[in-house]
Amino acid sequence: MPLDILIVEDEAAIQELIAVNLEGAGHRALRAADSEQALAIIRASLPDLVLLDWMLPGRSGLTVARQLRSDARTRSIPIIMLTAKSAEQDKVLGLEAGADDYITKPFSPRELLARIKALMRRRAPQMTEDLVEVAGLRLDPAAHRVSGNGLRLDLGPTEFRLLHFFMTHAERVHTRTQLLDQVWGDHVFVEERTVDVHIRRLRQALEASGHDALIETVRGTGYRFTAAA
Repeated sequence: MPLDILIVEDEAAIQELIAVNLEGAGHRALRAADSEQALAIIRASLPDLVLLDWMLPGRSGLTVARQLRSDARTRSIPIIMLTAKSAEQDKVLGLEAGADDYITKPFSPRELLARIKALMRRRAPQMTEDLVEVAGLRLDPAAHRVSGNGLRLDLGPTEFRLLHFFMTHAERVHTRTQLLDQVWGDHVFVEERTVDVHIRRLRQALEASGHDALIETVRGTGYRFTAAA
């Protein structure tokens, strides 16, 4: 699945190399040469992942990582730290600052793409194209198809994204605000009741295979997808 990836790198040649390879893999590359540019881009719209150089003009990558992790809005953005520092203590500092992964320069584009894929699978599985199956309900992001016990189910695009998020985050309770952020996206201003409308449509689409009961309403909180229903 295409990702919006922010490259925070002050060396133009390295920034260009990364961007070309990301775009060649189908992703959208956003670019920043320093921490101020990076934070301005993030304030405008959250990227799906940040590639963050340690040594930046002005505030360092470590400082930026700590700032992102301290803000509720940006806390969950996956971060890969890029640096020439290879000592164990440096890696520990990077991870303690909030980085999810750490890759030392020079690195191959193939390794970087593999690290990105592995990190997204751990941190944001709903952003990958991995096939998901729960209790006979099967969702194929690449083919954009859903089936229940072998029966083809027709879902609208929003219901598809909502189901994908639920299936990759099963057994967790999500508030309406969390679902809006994760499924509709950051900086999309719609009323919370919109979630209820799409939950109802999703349940109706799943009725044919009997999987509508997997989506539970948690009174006073939100919704949960469970395989135990």
